[in-house]
Amino acid sequence: MDGSGSVGVHPPKREVFDVPAMTNTDNKGVVRPVRTYTETSFGLYMSRTADHPRFHHLESWLLPALGLRASIFHFVEGHRTGQRLYLDVGRFAGPDADGRWHAEDWYLDLVDVPGTPLELIDVDELVEAHAAGLMSTTETVRAVEIATAALVGCAERDHDIDRWLADVGAPLRWLDERAGQSGAPASDITRG
Repeated sequence: MDGSGSVGVHPPKREVFDVPAMTNTDNKGVVRPVRTYTETSFGLYMSRTADHPRFHHLESWLLPALGLRASIFHFVEGHRTGQRLYLDVGRFAGPDADGRWHAEDWYLDLVDVPGTPLELIDVDELVEAHAAGLMSTTETVRAVEIATAALVGCAERDHDIDRWLADVGAPLRWLDERAGQSGAPASDITRG
């Protein structure tokens, strides 16, 4: 920790979503098996188990055109925070020539608690990353624009993030909605 009270900024976190291999590789190089990948015209859905002390399952949508990753963390007993969606701001792209998708987290996050305005967090991390030269001015400005679009769009729809996402071309479906479908394999890749 330096004299400013900062713990020190980390480089942008990068992840790989390897659809053909049915794996997700995190920023530290840990490779985890994926239960489901679904590719659509607007993004990539992933569902996988998690070995985290606070949640046992993770669902995520990478939404390249919106610069967002929307996630639902299925928390273990005692760790539910009231949040529904957690949105990472960043650069998301795919598939590449090998069928992999890539994520680069640009520090800013939005927390969705139903019935309340989205909460923007980690602004300090973005500012510190820019000051440290880890984010260009163009990337930093773009991160703020992405977060602002989500904040305004959600606010204009009575704080309903799902409604805003559907209105901008990303009608998200989640595991809870898929659970009623019969015959869904435990591990699958679908393209829509």
